[in-house]
Amino acid sequence: MGATDQRRFDALRQAHYPPQRNHIAAHITLFHHLPPSALDELDRLARSIAADTPPPLAEVSDIYSLGGGTAFRIESGELLSIRARIAGHFHGLLGAQDRGTPRLHITIQNKVPSAEARALVAELGRDFRPRPLEITGLAAWHYRGGPWEPAFARKFRGARR
Repeated sequence: MGATDQRRFDALRQAHYPPQRNHIAAHITLFHHLPPSALDELDRLARSIAADTPPPLAEVSDIYSLGGGTAFRIESGELLSIRARIAGHFHGLLGAQDRGTPRLHITIQNKVPSAEARALVAELGRDFRPRPLEITGLAAWHYRGGPWEPAFARKFRGARR
């Protein structure tokens, strides 16, 4: 995300995500798991996509309950197209969770009682208005059983026509 959006969603995560589980900055998950053996290939593909693709247009469209958490819904046909390009490239390597089309979102709270999540949705919803979201690039992370380590980050550099 752009710096302003990143700060805003990180602050919400800091305020509402259980601290013992908050190991990574706010983000939009495109894939839950790709094999570590595909990391170099993913990096090459992300470099190629970032080089020829403009930052995708996106909107924060809604706040909703995850049951035991709270998220902001993200609408972006362009980001879904980028994801489809990656999914097509790694077709035989995708697990069940990554084979379908994702519901793009930014989680700001998770693993809390459902009443707590509903209360946060209501609180944040009082002043919520859909708004544009700046998406600046693609990144990959290694999960290390709790801590996360960045693998790479690539900025979109393509020009919008």
